[in-house]
Amino acid sequence: MVKLHIKRGDESQFLYETTVTTTIDQVNKEVTDVYNDRLKITRICYEMEELSKHGTALPPNMQGLTDDQIEDLKLKDEWGDKCEPSGGSVYCQDTIGRRNGKAPNEKMAEVITKTISEAKAIISKDQVLRDVVLTKKMTKDALDLLRGAVTIVYPMNLPPHDPIRLEFENNIDLTGTQASKEVIEEQEASLWFSGKEMIRGKKVSDYLGKNEKTKIIAKLQKRGHGAPARETPFSEEERKAMMAHAYRKQEEWKKLNEDSEDAYMNAKWADSGALKRQFHGIKDVKF
Repeated sequence: MVKLHIKRGDESQFLYETTVTTTIDQVNKEVTDVYNDRLKITRICYEMEELSKHGTALPPNMQGLTDDQIEDLKLKDEWGDKCEPSGGSVYCQDTIGRRNGKAPNEKMAEVITKTISEAKAIISKDQVLRDVVLTKKMTKDALDLLRGAVTIVYPMNLPPHDPIRLEFENNIDLTGTQASKEVIEEQEASLWFSGKEMIRGKKVSDYLGKNEKTKIIAKLQKRGHGAPARETPFSEEERKAMMAHAYRKQEEWKKLNEDSEDAYMNAKWADSGALKRQFHGIKDVKF
């Protein structure tokens, strides 16, 4: 099997496995699906962290308003009463006004937190270092874990406007958000290898030959954006280490240049009378 180390810019994403006979179209689709799934899981994990702290999302017309403004406008969060967490809620106000403050109790919050940790571990970029291939099945399992935790804590489901529910139902609208810039649609995706775009309609073997044990770095980006920038030959840590070493050498040379050419005359080994004084027993005599 051929392994592709998928990157977005200079940042590692995940490992993808395929064969040399696979078409570039299929590779593009599968890589894009996994990439977008990772983004979805990351978004859901963030919202679930907020859910465990501050409860369900307020209706859009109430978000960002103060308690006094809500009272003056006579608005009410009807879904907040319907969607109570298992075991009751603990009030914890959301300072930015996105959620109703009815947080799950400590035990239920722990269920959410533990599940978030498990889901993040599945899609972690550290999997690249462990040589673990990320598949569509693995991202689906992570989503199922998160969905299961929400069902346990909120058996009556979340409000229809809650971003977590919208994500699970694939109804989330990311228009105008930073997240929308990160998502890459399958028809817009392109893979680049060795400074060349992997053209649709061709096969993996057209770029890598017939060796199934090949491992390459492939960069994912949107079509029409040109070739991705080349990576620096050194990592940031290596660059800092080299600069520190160069600075130390520079300081050493500066110190050597400042020393007098006759400075060695002060050394004990350069004292011509040292041997004579030693024979006369007057070494290190001080007055």
